[in-house]
Amino acid sequence: MLAFFASSVALGRIGKARKGQLTDVGKLGARDAAQVLANGGVATACALPLALVVLPGPWFVALVAAFAGAYAAATADTWGTEIGTLVRAAPRSIVTLRPIAAGLSGGVTAAGTLAEVAGAVFIGVVAAGSLRLLPGFADLREAFPLAGALAATLGGITGALVDSLLGGTLQELRRCPVCERSCEIDPHTCGSPTSIVRGLRGFSNDLVNGAATLTGALVAGALAALWYARA
Repeated sequence: MLAFFASSVALGRIGKARKGQLTDVGKLGARDAAQVLANGGVATACALPLALVVLPGPWFVALVAAFAGAYAAATADTWGTEIGTLVRAAPRSIVTLRPIAAGLSGGVTAAGTLAEVAGAVFIGVVAAGSLRLLPGFADLREAFPLAGALAATLGGITGALVDSLLGGTLQELRRCPVCERSCEIDPHTCGSPTSIVRGLRGFSNDLVNGAATLTGALVAGALAALWYARA
């Protein structure tokens, strides 16, 4: 958790002038309660049952990996967004591959994609180191840290992919009739009301982030449980 928030805050401070120009998106800047819940709610739900697990087993393995996988997905998405908005190359829609405005959900760049992978790997490495400190699980220490880290990394990458796909399909995309610009806010920065041109009403970036972290948790938990069953 600390690795996610610390790295996100650090990256958020880079290129503030450039990011300040992205007035059509509603997910940059300081995090509000909804964003914190979207990024950390799934991981918290995975962590709470661990207090009741006293012996290593499939549920313990799955929950620990799911916790890491949720934060790996959140970190991958955040790193991809923060780095992707800094590059000068125009992002392309993950769905249509057409150029779209920088910062809009569903847009991908080579640098942003590499940052997503790096973010997932970063959490995987942190998870591997943290798992070796767990007391009372000597039979899992040798193999599980590596398996759990790999599961978390793959979960994070998958979650980030789902985030981009949902951001480019189901998430609300709006348009300002005055500025004739696509955006994710209502009203637009010019003060004009915007209208939906794609996606589901109310399907915000926070819901997309929540779906991404849930995907990361499910993938990581399933992979770790499969490893445990075959070990």
